[in-house]
Amino acid sequence: YVDIADARDFVAAFPALDAEARQAGVLAVTGASSTPGLSQAVLDEMLAGWRRVDAVEVAISPGNRAPRGLSVVAAILARAGQPVRLFRGGAWGAAPGWGLLQRRRLPGLGQRWLSLVETPDLDLIAARFAPRREAMFRAGLELSVLHLGLSALKQLVVWRWLGSLTPLARPVRFLADLLYGFGTDRGGMAVTAEGLDAAGVPTRASFALVAIAGDGPNIPVLPAAALLKALAEGRLIETGAVAAAGLVPLAAILAEFAPYRIVARRFDEPRDLFAAAIGPSYAAVPEPIRAGHAVGEALVLRGRCAVAGAATPLGRLAASLFGFPPAAADVPVTVTMRREGAAERWVREIAGHRFQSVLARRAGGRGAVTERFGPITFDLRLVPSAEGIDFVVESGRIGPLPLPRALLPVSHARERLDEAGRFQFDVSIGLPWIGRLVAYRGWLVPETSNDLRSPTSAP
Repeated sequence: YVDIADARDFVAAFPALDAEARQAGVLAVTGASSTPGLSQAVLDEMLAGWRRVDAVEVAISPGNRAPRGLSVVAAILARAGQPVRLFRGGAWGAAPGWGLLQRRRLPGLGQRWLSLVETPDLDLIAARFAPRREAMFRAGLELSVLHLGLSALKQLVVWRWLGSLTPLARPVRFLADLLYGFGTDRGGMAVTAEGLDAAGVPTRASFALVAIAGDGPNIPVLPAAALLKALAEGRLIETGAVAAAGLVPLAAILAEFAPYRIVARRFDEPRDLFAAAIGPSYAAVPEPIRAGHAVGEALVLRGRCAVAGAATPLGRLAASLFGFPPAAADVPVTVTMRREGAAERWVREIAGHRFQSVLARRAGGRGAVTERFGPITFDLRLVPSAEGIDFVVESGRIGPLPLPRALLPVSHARERLDEAGRFQFDVSIGLPWIGRLVAYRGWLVPETSNDLRSPTSAP
């Protein structure tokens, strides 16, 4: 038995038949469709070997010229405005169906509106991949007037003016059919995941599927076709009653796309600032140092260090403006790194003295980053090696005004491994004509738990 059901409650209840199916020696599969059959196959391949999954999002958007029967319209309206249980912000909660409105660019489809919809993936992603932050499934209508109209209609249910939008199925379908000639026949799916890949590098992986020339409506049955072929050829011998997840590889489903005008592509990119800036040679850097930059959304490092303070009275004044710590022999140090868009904010706390900076990529080739302390920005070059990473100051500016070379800080910073194999930092910062402002050297290790739900993750 193989079906293409994608109703969340039906798929969730299906394993109740598992014992009976096993006893009978048969296989019963539900959800062998775009969701969860195809989406879960994509995630199985994309996340193979990953050390940690932070967030997963699946989005589906059909073209406006795709056929839509009354039953499809009624099914969409049935869940609009109804509470949908989902894992978001590191905890289970609820949001209205066709809520959480978002405008996104989908590969091959352009900008489209997307909203939360209830599918089996909301359960299966959380159960099978344990994302720390989010498991999301959104769908979108190509025409903004239709999508935003449905998003507005769902408020009638949210406000409890209507128990359901299902009675509006016929008039809504009539209005949608009036706009059938607008838009395109291009639809597709986008699957995105964030986390630590097999090498421990924070990564954002994406899979995009685009169907053109009206071939999109074939997609929902192709996972079922792949399953049936595997059964017929004896490649699938399991028994039981299960959802269509992990039964056939993605390659088997993609093979069914061959007769159709359907294009699938995968994109992987490091999310870690240092990995993205340095490029392939980052792999040569010792793993404890790479782990010390595996920020994801947030990372907390703790350790000990020694501090040499400013060398002159004027240096002590300048150091106090930046919040640099005074001299100390052996004190605790905490470094909290938190993602801010494409940048990272580093908050360093040494013996109760806190100072922070914001690091971001810049144009200039491999290893080019900026580090900003308030109004002062430095252009750095990250130089990787098998020993660690060296930081080279190339230029600086106050606001938009470049700093003359004579006023550029003298900085020596490097990351190595200490005798115990820990992430070791060695930093000194000075100014011409003033001398040393601060120098600090010590070691750091990531906290055993940097879960975003933990208050220790906050800067």
